Amino acid sequence: MKKVVAIIQARMGSTRLPGKVMMDVAGKPMLWHIINRIGHSQSVDEIVVATSARAEDKVIASLAEECGVGAFFGSDLDVLDRYYRCATESRAGTIVRITADDPFKDPAVVDLIVRTYLDRREDLDYVSNTLRPTYPEGLDVEAFSYQVLSSAWKEANDAFDREHVTAYIWRNPEEFRLLNIENSLGDLSQLRWTVDTPEDMAFARAVYGRLFHKKEIFLMGDILNLLKESPEIGRINKKVKQRGWSADLGKSVGGG
Repeated sequence: MKKVVAIIQARMGSTRLPGKVMMDVAGKPMLWHIINRIGHSQSVDEIVVATSARAEDKVIASLAEECGVGAFFGSDLDVLDRYYRCATESRAGTIVRITADDPFKDPAVVDLIVRTYLDRREDLDYVSNTLRPTYPEGLDVEAFSYQVLSSAWKEANDAFDREHVTAYIWRNPEEFRLLNIENSLGDLSQLRWTVDTPEDMAFARAVYGRLFHKKEIFLMGDILNLLKESPEIGRINKKVKQRGWSADLGKSVGGG
C-alpha cells in the first residue's frame, strides 16, 4: 500500500495575524506543536510542510528540518498546485490535508478520518469531518487519494478552488464520492480552536499553559474538560466571528 503523507500547508503571511505559525506557544513555535501532534498519529507515514517560495517562508522550512520532517517550496497563492507538486515529489498514495493555523489538531481524529478512508477507498474518493462540521473549528481533517488530487489539479480553474486545495472536490459531489464523519459527542462546531486573531492566540496559550506540561499530547476530551473546569478560558476568543466555514456547504476552507 502506498504511503500516507500528511501535508501541512504553512506560510508566514496572514491578513489578521502575520507570522502566527512561528509565534510562541508554551515555549515552542505554534507550527512545532502541529508537527508534533500529527507525528503522534498512528495512520500517517510521513509529514511534509508545504510552504511558499517567498523568502519570508524559509524560516518555516528550517523549523521543519529541525523537527525531522520534510519541507517543500511551492506557489504562494495557488495552494492546490503546491499540494499537488508536494504530493508528487513525496510519492504519496493518500494525502492528509492539515492547515497550520490549528494548534489543537487531534491525532485520534486524524486516525479516525484516515482509517475510514483507507478502509473504504475502493468506494470513496474523499473523507473528512468538514462537509457538515460537528467538530470544534480547528480539528478539521481531510483524506483523499493522489489520483483525486491530480484530477482537481488538472480540472480546477476557479481562483477559490486553486487557493483552497480541496474546494473543487467537495464542490463537485457528482464527480467525487464523498463521506463526512460526524462527532460522536454531538455538534461542537461553535467552539473556536483555530488561530486567526490575537484573541485566538491568547486562547491557545491559555489552553497549552494548563495542559501541555501535564500531558504533552492532550486530546479533544482534555480540552473540553478544561473548558468545563475553567469556563473563563473559553470566553477569551468567544466574540471572534467564525469565518472559516463557507456559506454554501459548511466547509472549512483554512488557508496557508
